[in-house]
Amino acid sequence: MRALIAAATGLAVALALVLTITAMGAPSGDTSPKPLLTTVPAHP
Repeated sequence: MRALIAAATGLAVALALVLTITAMGAPSGDTSPKPLLTTVPAHP
């Protein structure tokens, strides 16, 4: 019985987390102004 309660509690927490993240909305999708480094800089 305790395992069933623990499973139900975990499912409720996971569902609450998903709903919270969904309610926050999608990220803006803006890109960073800094370019990513694609090559290794030369060592001195």
